[in-house]
Amino acid sequence: QVQLVESGGALVHPGGSLRLSCVASGFTFSGYAMSWYRQAPGKERELVALITFTGRNTNYADSVKGRFTISRDNARNTMYLQMNSLKSEDPAVYYCVCNSNPISDSPRYWGQGTQVTVSS
Repeated sequence: QVQLVESGGALVHPGGSLRLSCVASGFTFSGYAMSWYRQAPGKERELVALITFTGRNTNYADSVKGRFTISRDNARNTMYLQMNSLKSEDPAVYYCVCNSNPISDSPRYWGQGTQVTVSS
């Protein structure tokens, strides 16, 4: 049974930092591209960042480039999202996603999400 368990969401001030984690189980983690998506109230779910199966390549939404960093530890079956310089437009539920192939965005499994709130 595939499980994706996110953690690390919290309330932070603008300009603050958070690190999200996603622990995966039930599949060969090292064989698939992984992504972070987010969804804010009233908005569509959007792709934030993607990392290929080896971790060698990453892609980011323009809105987070230079502020967020996606990474993975295949030995620990864990993916991370380091979020720096958080802005008022970043609050959302952040989802860990397993894609259906090693290199591109093709969501197959979703975690339950973790809430990120940015407020002064």
